Amino acid sequence: MRIARWKGGSGTSGATGSWVKRSALGVAVALLLPFGIAAAGSGAIASAGMDPGAFDFWVDSGMGPIKTRVLRARDGNTNRVAYVLDGMRAPETLNGWEIETNVPAVLADANINVVMPVGGMSSFYADWNAPSQLAGIPAGTGSSSGSGALNILAAGPGKSYRYQWETFLTRDLRNALQERLGFNPNRNGVFGLSMGGSAALTLAAYHPDQFSFAGSYSGYLNISAPGMREAIRIAMLDAGGYNVDSMAPPWGPQWLRMDPFVFAPNLVRNGTRLWIAAASGLPTANDGPSFNTLNGMGLEALALANTRAFNVRMATLGGGNTVYSYPAYGIHAWNNWTDEAYRMIPDMSANIG
Repeated sequence: MRIARWKGGSGTSGATGSWVKRSALGVAVALLLPFGIAAAGSGAIASAGMDPGAFDFWVDSGMGPIKTRVLRARDGNTNRVAYVLDGMRAPETLNGWEIETNVPAVLADANINVVMPVGGMSSFYADWNAPSQLAGIPAGTGSSSGSGALNILAAGPGKSYRYQWETFLTRDLRNALQERLGFNPNRNGVFGLSMGGSAALTLAAYHPDQFSFAGSYSGYLNISAPGMREAIRIAMLDAGGYNVDSMAPPWGPQWLRMDPFVFAPNLVRNGTRLWIAAASGLPTANDGPSFNTLNGMGLEALALANTRAFNVRMATLGGGNTVYSYPAYGIHAWNNWTDEAYRMIPDMSANIG
């Protein structure tokens, strides 16, 4: 297993000049590729399917009833809780971690209660400024056939109503889990991939009483960097036809509030335990030659550049509360994130509850 870790500071796995060149190449490749195809790992429902030990947990919200899948800790405790966040293509059926991996079961075996919100495609798990629309044209006036930008005028989650995912996760779901299942509402963990990794840090930054631990795998942690908003725009168009301008106006307080690079001081001040990971973008032996592999390489290189920037930012702030994981091999794909979860779980287990 090839992995390097650094706590707190800005350790590197090679010459700085070489990394900068690789990162710049990765950004260029990622921006040229159809960004969203691999942004949530897989665009199709995979075969892992439903965990028979988990159950549906419906909670009312400002978005209507929202389904969450819950898997109880094996020892029956209610004190140790982890929220598991999906990527850009989060479906309305199951959370991607349940569809694609056995990570929820591994968490339950580690005596951690698993909370898997379902849905929120392209949402960044944020409270949006407005329903996703294009030029004020109401959703549902376009075709729902096809994929990607063809769906920008089609109906769908977050289009006839405003996404309010942060409020749901930190108020509606949190309170319902406590009231109906007795789950501890404090010192929870939260982690996710890609979009979900960025969101995990946001939730921990602004809700430190709820989250004492946050993990980001292949997250976009410097979204105000040059070109990132337009890269995210392309990703959201491809992942369900969503308009980034409906999420947050460009470069305003709402957008900056979502940028981990900007709110990093909150994480240092809160003392949140962080696990921050991004792989090299080089494929493993399990990543066969395909367009998805090529796309995943570019996406992971972009995530790595963002993550390295965040690493440097935290180092300048004196943040010593972080484990950084930079595997020598891995692309923007579920096998990479599954391996990362296995590495992270013991650390999260020691810092929640």
